[in-house]
Amino acid sequence: MLLSSGLISLPSWANSWHVDTLGSNSIFSVAEKDLLAAVVDTIIPKGESLGALSVGVDKFLEKLFADCYDEPTQNNIKKQLGYLEVQAQTTYGKSFASTDKSQREDLLLKMSVGEPDKKDFFTLIKSETIRGFSTSKEVMGDRLKYKVIPGHYNGCLDVNT
Repeated sequence: MLLSSGLISLPSWANSWHVDTLGSNSIFSVAEKDLLAAVVDTIIPKGESLGALSVGVDKFLEKLFADCYDEPTQNNIKKQLGYLEVQAQTTYGKSFASTDKSQREDLLLKMSVGEPDKKDFFTLIKSETIRGFSTSKEVMGDRLKYKVIPGHYNGCLDVNT
């Protein structure tokens, strides 16, 4: 029930969204945007068909975090993105985006069992990436052929009595 009410309260742009319909409102620096894109690509990489980056989930998350989350949550996201970059530099000697898939997964999984703010970051990024991917026009409309209202309603039909 709580999840349903959360979905109802989403802004209209979050339903069957497309990257072209999103505005450019962002709270992230260029480096943070690149890091967010690398995290999104790690969670849902491009396989034989679609990946999170190919449908623009990184842009979706930028707008979602700017418009729908409070300042403390936004600050934690930015702080944890910075932490992730530092951990990549410390552990592997290169940026998070430059590490390979298994190294990125390892860094993210360590956050998932870490301190509460790191765990909250991981849970939020993962769940919103999945939601962004599954509600994109390319997935929901083009791949799954989802219709908001199944069937058709013909309200102006003559009825034989």
